[in-house]
Amino acid sequence: MAHYRTLDLTLISAKDLKHVNLISKMEVYADVTLSTDPRSKQRTVTDRDGGTNPTWNSNLRFSVPVSAGTSGTLHVMLHTERALGDRAVGEVTIPLKEILGSVSGDGPSQIQYVSYQVKKPCSGKPRGTINISYMLSELITAAAPTATTATAPPAGYPPPPPAGYPTPATEKPQKNAGPVTAYPAASTSAPGPYPPAPPQYAPPPYGYAPPPQYGYAQPPPQYGYPPQYGYPPAAQPQVIKPKKKKNNNFGLGIGAGLLGGLLLGDIVSDAAGDVYDSGYDAGFDDAGGFDF
Repeated sequence: MAHYRTLDLTLISAKDLKHVNLISKMEVYADVTLSTDPRSKQRTVTDRDGGTNPTWNSNLRFSVPVSAGTSGTLHVMLHTERALGDRAVGEVTIPLKEILGSVSGDGPSQIQYVSYQVKKPCSGKPRGTINISYMLSELITAAAPTATTATAPPAGYPPPPPAGYPTPATEKPQKNAGPVTAYPAASTSAPGPYPPAPPQYAPPPYGYAPPPQYGYAQPPPQYGYPPQYGYPPAAQPQVIKPKKKKNNNFGLGIGAGLLGGLLLGDIVSDAAGDVYDSGYDAGFDDAGGFDF
């Protein structure tokens, strides 16, 4: 049989706590845990206005085994909320023996108001005071869980048949019975005709079936000449004819012009000389026929 009491704990307030924030105002809350059960951790509300003198009035409830009074403790840890992560302010450790000792008999206890000093973790330096109240309920007895006998699991499927050969029959063979053989006795009736032969099927053709064709389908025929299959015809070598040299007609024209000019000039010069000579001789003849 297990015996325990219900602990009604109220965290009222704290006073003169150490200011651990450098700039911002402290916003303090408390975590409370039983050392006998780490899963019993509970938290108060956060006081965002009290600073170093927070007020909570938070009611918490725990189930405390009577046997835990010998070595168990109630641990209260104060924190301040910060943007870069919460920071510890101080802690209080209360022996459960002290709390359970406030009641006698099996009845409930009276409400108790107490104050404890808040200490710095690890060093134990004082960092203020915390005010709490608590009250224990009457003694509660709970039956310890009994070991249940193992029962067969519910049958989902029928059990498998036993492995091996079936057991031989225990009955005695009858008298004047025929010999027991492994094969059935042969029939004494005349054998009937043989059953008709099954119909013959033509054997499948030899060879492999043509493989499936892959790729794109053949394009539709184009207008004009029909499409040519196979390799394209070999390209015929192209004969490059040498270019004919152009005659310099311009030079020949200039030469012919010069030559014609010279001949024409000579002709004109000869004609002009003949006229001059004829006139000269006529003049002298008209002058009286002087002979020089």
